[in-house]
Amino acid sequence: MKKRGLLIVVSGFAGSGKGTLMKRLTGDYDNYALSVSMTTRKPRPGEVHGREYFFVTKEEFEQKIQDDGLIEYAVYVENYYGTPRAYVEEQMAKGKNVVLEIEIQGALKVKERFPEAVLIFVLPPSVKELYRRLKERGTEAEDVIEKRMHRAEKEADTIDRYDYIMINDEVEESVKRLHSLIEAAHFTPGRNEEFIRGIKDDLRTLWKGDH
Repeated sequence: MKKRGLLIVVSGFAGSGKGTLMKRLTGDYDNYALSVSMTTRKPRPGEVHGREYFFVTKEEFEQKIQDDGLIEYAVYVENYYGTPRAYVEEQMAKGKNVVLEIEIQGALKVKERFPEAVLIFVLPPSVKELYRRLKERGTEAEDVIEKRMHRAEKEADTIDRYDYIMINDEVEESVKRLHSLIEAAHFTPGRNEEFIRGIKDDLRTLWKGDH
């Protein structure tokens, strides 16, 4: 029985290492596809249509909104960004688990529209480790790191709205655990209703007589 892919939505605090996990997950296993977003901003040097983004005009994007062709979308710095439904559906039909790495508000909107989506929140092993990772990136001043820590405090209030947490301690082991978790999610009764219905029907129609 060929499994249809799942829609996997991943969020986490800045510094939790979710981006690294996603790259390793899609690189180590061939049944995953990172969602390619659609945007109205111009391509930057080296960016390729269909790889980094699907680059479209404002008119094309707004038509997608009208046609309900996006899973979610937002406006950032006067440009539209969104997740095309057709691309995601196509990959899932091929059996690929499609991974959306998006912020919390967008993730919860996806769950409202697509209850079957699997929401995973990536966490560091401790708050001290989160601070250390942010510090070691060396890309932000202390006041920016403090803002990120305060934001994480607020974001923590949404964790219980996710289906699973993923504690990202050692990357190699975390990627294996994440893959196992997603594989297990394929076998919930709600995602196998047709198969279960077939078993029930066969039991009713085929298993007759004295046994």
